[in-house]
Amino acid sequence: MTRTIVASATREIIIGFDQPFCVIGERINPTGRKKLAAEMIEGNFDTVIKDALEQVAAGATMLDVNAGVTAVNPNETEPPLLVKTMEIVQGLVDVPLSIDSSVTAAIEAALKVAKGRPLINSVTGEEEKLEAILPLCKKYDVPVVAISNDETGISQDPDVRFAVAKKIVERAADYGIKPHDIVVDPLVMPIGAVGSAGLQVFALIRRLREELKVNTTCGLSNISFGLPHRHGINAGFIPMVIGAGMTSAIMNPCRPAEMEAVRAANVLNGTDEHCYNWIKTYRDYKPAEGGAAAAAPASASTGGGRRGGRAARVGGGAATE
Repeated sequence: MTRTIVASATREIIIGFDQPFCVIGERINPTGRKKLAAEMIEGNFDTVIKDALEQVAAGATMLDVNAGVTAVNPNETEPPLLVKTMEIVQGLVDVPLSIDSSVTAAIEAALKVAKGRPLINSVTGEEEKLEAILPLCKKYDVPVVAISNDETGISQDPDVRFAVAKKIVERAADYGIKPHDIVVDPLVMPIGAVGSAGLQVFALIRRLREELKVNTTCGLSNISFGLPHRHGINAGFIPMVIGAGMTSAIMNPCRPAEMEAVRAANVLNGTDEHCYNWIKTYRDYKPAEGGAAAAAPASASTGGGRRGGRAARVGGGAATE
């Protein structure tokens, strides 16, 4: 059974086919968030602190951490800012972290201060990226998100995206990195632009699980991009993608309907044993006025480190407001 182990200084999480769905909180990401980017540039981490605490309280299993505040001189500006952000977040919460950057120097700088076993987000099938990131995975013994695009870009053909994922897994093996330490992002296309996007990703996930035996993730909200009432689409997508075999997603855990869908899928998929986390979360549930669903208690967890308590570019976990 494929199991990807990630850890903080005090807490180990397993991403796997027989585990509760891993919710990677996306909010600590200045992409598309001008206010947050400006704050981080100024050395103000109030929103980072707020987002870290709120996401864990809402049930995030892990947190994605991104400090890409500017396209100007990222090789110089991003490493120290990502390190600072990592240190702040690690001091606040005990969940494992996903180091999210396209700058190799920033990833390695963050790995040097990371506690436990973080996830690297990410590597693509581009030769330059493979040669830069895979040695870091080996050196620091950490898993990595493998995004299914290469020098040719993002293919509309799911067979091509599968081939890119297979290439990354095979290249990782050359470095002694096992498939269980590769978490493939098959790239979710916006359903409003590609009508078969849902069917494509369901089929891809099944192939990745059965043929490559790897765990999977995605930037969940990509599916609803450009549509009204996006969170309704996201909430409907979650149980379907979990049913197809996806084991994690980079998403906003502060959306009650989406987290309710995750928890329900865990119950129905048999990964919430005895409905433990569902009951713990919703035992005192009362519908809000007007019939709207009440938010889950702030102390609720998605499920567990082994049992009870267990990271806008496509597939990259950019935060959504």
